[in-house]
Amino acid sequence: MGLPIYVVGSSNTDMVVKADKLPSPGETVIGGSFLMNPGGKGANQAVTASRLGGNVTFVASIGNDIFGRQAMQQFQRERINTAFITTDKLHPSGVALINVDAKGENSIAVAPGANAQLGIPHVEQAINLINGQTIVLLQLEIPLSTVEYTVEQCYKKNAKVIINPAPANTLSEKVFKHLFVITPNESEAELLTGIRVTNIESAERAAEVLHNKGAPNVVITLGSKGAYLSSKDTKQLIAAPLVTAIDTTAAGDCFNGALAVALGENKSLDMAVAFACKAASISVTRMGAQSSLPSRKEVDEVSLAAL
Repeated sequence: MGLPIYVVGSSNTDMVVKADKLPSPGETVIGGSFLMNPGGKGANQAVTASRLGGNVTFVASIGNDIFGRQAMQQFQRERINTAFITTDKLHPSGVALINVDAKGENSIAVAPGANAQLGIPHVEQAINLINGQTIVLLQLEIPLSTVEYTVEQCYKKNAKVIINPAPANTLSEKVFKHLFVITPNESEAELLTGIRVTNIESAERAAEVLHNKGAPNVVITLGSKGAYLSSKDTKQLIAAPLVTAIDTTAAGDCFNGALAVALGENKSLDMAVAFACKAASISVTRMGAQSSLPSRKEVDEVSLAAL
């Protein structure tokens, strides 16, 4: 088992309808299938990391309702440390409504509920336990003020901080300087840099903008094409195994949870990104969020020759 991993983020219950197409505004699409699945970017990343062998602590806020209780039971089944999960008695648990089309593409609307109440007092106790031998992973489904505070405090403690800037949002300049790595997808990279990412050349330009903002390492995820890694040592596309996607929900979360595990095992950044690409390639072949996340055995069995 590698370095301790602290995931600070959101927990949702996903309600998913899979149909032939995504509905346009004002349109009703009939004939879909429904499933309900535990989700939330933070929870998905924590579950991924734990399934892949990480020593995971999850810092989150859930509601005092059936969704919150089911989430807590799920985290405990996944062997995640839940000591810093707060139960909010005033706000419901987060919920995401997800449409998935026949090609596996999705559209998502989120009601954050208790996630929006995860404040600085909730994370301070966990931060006290973090040190230079810790991986910290964050996303943006919790208040930005909490994200910024956590990043700054963990940087002071020499922890390796990974930020997955999803859902797409702007970040203050000081956040970039306190990270180990930032992992936007194409649309998130465009919002952060103003550069539309459509190929390797535009990914390289976007990465340079993020470097200029202060990020030392940049990984831009490119879906089925893999991920573009830019650091002082390397600039390269790391390919993903070729698979047939049926649902891309949580693929980015799976990537980030796997990246945290690999970095916690002291893998080089390029090897960590390759490991994360393998994990994410498995997740898109299954429906749902946490139900799609692979085990360590499954990821290790993906042939490197396929990359």
